[in-house]
Amino acid sequence: MDNSLWDTTVISYEGRASQVFIFVIWITADFYILTIMSYDRYVAICKPLHYGSLLGSRVCAQMAAAAWGSGFLNAVLHMANTFSLPLCQGNAVDQFFCEIPQILKLSCSGAYIREVGSLVFTIFLAFGCFVFIVLSYVQIFRAVLRMPSKEGQHKAFSTCLPHLAVVSLFLSTAMFAYLKPPYISSPALDVVMAVLYLVVPPALNLLIYSMRSKEVKDALMKLMPRCV
Repeated sequence: MDNSLWDTTVISYEGRASQVFIFVIWITADFYILTIMSYDRYVAICKPLHYGSLLGSRVCAQMAAAAWGSGFLNAVLHMANTFSLPLCQGNAVDQFFCEIPQILKLSCSGAYIREVGSLVFTIFLAFGCFVFIVLSYVQIFRAVLRMPSKEGQHKAFSTCLPHLAVVSLFLSTAMFAYLKPPYISSPALDVVMAVLYLVVPPALNLLIYSMRSKEVKDALMKLMPRCV
């Protein structure tokens, strides 16, 4: 924001480290919380009678603390590894923030293996969360399709689909940004993909989750004819 307001492209070393730390802790915690939310929906739909015992306030607080604690440790690990690297290719990144892959491009050849290992470890953890989400929704959809009541099915889908939409948007853009082949990479594309997975999901969260509310749906339906 400071760079945008004052039309500069310079950031201090402390600001760069803070950016990486905040970015990693928020991304990690956000994805872990999305994983916890899939478990919440699984228990609510597949084990409704055990919901109070499996997801009491104490358990929810512990899972939230674990998500933020994991994000903090992951952020410290990546910040320590990234900023111990010597930069041999200048200090200008082709991004609107200090993204770790962009910093690795500037490091000396062979010096970034440790941070690459940390990134691979983080990707494996993210893949484990992804598998957990998929398995949870497989069980959820199987349970929903066995429901005899159409109203019950509609209520279950309205609970799950907003969360599934946010997870899909977050994962698809982040995976493309970090796992795309090098030959299709370009500074403009990197910026666009970063905006998609950093800005769009949080901006759409309020709209997507509020669509569960009948009052919000009715208000939008009344507003749409006027806009047309």
